[in-house]
Amino acid sequence: MPAFTAKDIWMAVGFFGQALFASRFIVQWIATERRRKSVVPVAFWYLSLAGSVVLLAYAISRLDPVFIAGFSLNMIIYLRNLYFIHGRPAKVMASQPNGAAPPPDDRPA
Repeated sequence: MPAFTAKDIWMAVGFFGQALFASRFIVQWIATERRRKSVVPVAFWYLSLAGSVVLLAYAISRLDPVFIAGFSLNMIIYLRNLYFIHGRPAKVMASQPNGAAPPPDDRPA
């Protein structure tokens, strides 16, 4: 039985990260079909973040500055969205079906 090399392991990590990142679209599609309107559930942002972290690790292992920059910057967007989602009062979040993000606050700032 052949031994796995570090390259093989990192390749598996890369494919796992890609599958994790791609699964967010399946989650979004199912949520949208259930609601019969476009919905971005909270799980979409967690899968985006998790997939980016794994793919960033893979990009770092490959020393690829283009992908390192891309996945690093994407994480800022995903973390910010999660901050806005979880920065809301618990009763507003609890009122949202399927863990969907609450609608934007229409009150003036």
